[in-house]
Formats: sequence, C-alpha cells, structure tokens
Amino acid sequence: METVPGIIAGAADLDPAAVLTATVVGATFGLSIGWVVLISFPVLMTVFAVSSRIGRETRRGLIELVRIRYGGGRAKIMALGMVVVNMAMVIGDIYAVSDAFSLIMLQRRAMFIAVVGFVIWYFLIVSDYKKVTKTLGSLTLVLLAYILAAHRATDSYSHLARGVLLPHIQMTGAYFMAAIALFGSLLTPDVIVWQTSTKRDLPPGVASAHYTESQAGTIVACLISFCVIICASRLHISDPNLVSTRTAAEALNVLGSAGPIVFSLGIIGSGLVALPLIVGSLCFSVSEAFGWKSRLSRAPWEATRFYTLISAVVVIAVTIDLFGINVVSVLYWSQLFAGVMVIPILHYMRKLGNDPALVSVRNTRGENNWLLGALIVSVVANLAFLYSQIR
Repeated sequence: METVPGIIAGAADLDPAAVLTATVVGATFGLSIGWVVLISFPVLMTVFAVSSRIGRETRRGLIELVRIRYGGGRAKIMALGMVVVNMAMVIGDIYAVSDAFSLIMLQRRAMFIAVVGFVIWYFLIVSDYKKVTKTLGSLTLVLLAYILAAHRATDSYSHLARGVLLPHIQMTGAYFMAAIALFGSLLTPDVIVWQTSTKRDLPPGVASAHYTESQAGTIVACLISFCVIICASRLHISDPNLVSTRTAAEALNVLGSAGPIVFSLGIIGSGLVALPLIVGSLCFSVSEAFGWKSRLSRAPWEATRFYTLISAVVVIAVTIDLFGINVVSVLYWSQLFAGVMVIPILHYMRKLGNDPALVSVRNTRGENNWLLGALIVSVVANLAFLYSQIR
C-alpha cells in the first residue's frame, strides 16, 4: 500500500521553521500571541480539504491550474514568491538540522551540512521518499514532549486561558510581524502546493484516506505549536535576533538535562521529513509555471528539468549554509514572507474550488467563509504591519 502524502504534509507543519518561529514569538510576546494558533486550526482544516479535492479532481497542481485558468504571468509571479519563501526555508532548515546534529554529536556544525543536503537530494532523486518518511516521521513525535513541558511550565491554567483568550494585542510592527510569521509557519504555501501536486498521482480512494490522515497531522501541528509558545514564554527575550537554536532548546529546560536532546531529535526528524517536501514544492511551482513535466513518480530522465532544478536548489542551499547564517532570523523572516504568500494562494484556492469547469464538488459555504475570513485577516494583518513600519 502506498505511503500517505497527506500525513507527510501534516508532519511538515512541524518543521524547524515552525518550531523556531513559535519559539521566537513565544519568547518575545508570550501567551498574548497564542490566539493566532487557535484561529489557524479551522483554516488549516479547510485548506487541506479544498487543496486535496482540487488536486484529486483536476489531476493538476495549484500553480499549473493558475497558469491554465488565469495566464502564465500570474503563475510565474506566484512561482517567484514560492521560490523566495521556500529557498529561505530550505537554507534555514538544513542549517537547523545540522545544528541539531551538532548539539547531539558534540561536533562542528559544518561537518553535517553537506551530509544533510545529500540525504535530502537522495530521498527525492534516488530513494522512495514516501517509504523513508514512515520511519523519519516517527522522530517528529519526539516533539510531543512539548506537551509535557508546557504542562510543567504552566503555573495556572486560568492565567493561561486569560493570556490566550483575552490577549494584550500590541499595536506595533513587531507584534503584527509575529502574528503574520506564526500564521505563515502553520499555513505554509509549500504544504498547499504539495497537497495539490501530489494528489494527481493517487487513486481517488487512497487520496481520500490521505486527507483524513492530514487532518490528524494538522491537529498535532497546532497543538505542539501552541505548547512551544507556552514553553518559550518563560524565556523573555526582547529581540528575535537574539534567539538561536541553542536558545530555543532552553525552552525545554523544564524537562531537565533531557530537554536539549529531545529538542534536537525533534528538529532532526521534522527537518528530514519536511525538507524534501519544501524542495519538491519549490520545484513543482517553477515547473508548473513554465509547463515542464514535474512528477516525482517519473524517472529522472523523463522530467530532466524538474530533477535538475531539485539538484540545483540543494547545492545552492548547502553552499550558502557553509558560509554561516543566523538560522533563526532566516527562518523567522521566511515565515513572514510565507504569511504574505498565503494571500494569493487563498484567493485562488477559493476561485478554483468553486469553478464548475474544474471540479464536480465545489466548496461548501463553510469552506468559502473560512477561506474568505482567513484572506481578510491576512490582508488586514499585512496592511497593519506595513502601516506601522511607514509610521
């Protein structure tokens, strides 16, 4: 039986970018930012439902459908946005996974960067990534330790509820930036593109089962993101640029000496599951925008441009990482850009999901309302951030 891309997409929401972003916003704004996770949950469930149905019924990817229905210009602009977001995530995630290996193995980070890059390339080009993620996906469950850590870090559940449900919303650019980044880390454009692009290779019955499992992945992703915020709220760091992977590991200090090891294993597992997906989504976006053949089910010689692009992305990311970066800043800003990219993606998902020429089962009223609501909130948050910066 085939492995489930849906659960892979759900697990990818727990990639290092999501964990570190939740750590940054929790350390800087505490519980007052937790409401973003709560409103993200129904939106995520809706997006998974609509994107899965579009991919299953049309047998085409999201960017490809935009190109066919609305022109190559719009598709290429969206693909360019995906390249910016996903390339930053690939660079940051490879660095974060290498840093996690360094924490466990007590060796220099540079020793692991090229190895991690080769593993990602091997999964996509040579190996069966779907089968490999069965094993690697279990490593992401180590991050469930954040639930126990959040329980230990909570002195009063009434205080927790007040902090989240009655938040002190700060009318500052930094706060709106944090809200956009946190939303972008959960509703990542690469997951949406992956959901539609991989459904075209699946039998209808199997695709439906994948959607059910992706729902479970969504629940886990939102729960852990919320718990990360609770744990990080004890760090009290004013400047996001002061947060490193080692600082982020301190959020699990309530688990004692096992905290940094648990954090590192979770980052390694989630990174190795998510990175092929992120690289694949970037390459799907570019290939679909230009009309290239782009299916992981094809042999490399049947989709030369697609597989060459995969190799180029990995080589570029590894080369940049070898020069050294502030990984948390890169990932944080990548999630901010992801929060911006979500706007056109939500817009086109709503239009494509209601297009009778493409789908036989159109979006429900509830799905349209959630997509429209998320679109409006995203636009308002981005405009508020822009206004605060200009002011």
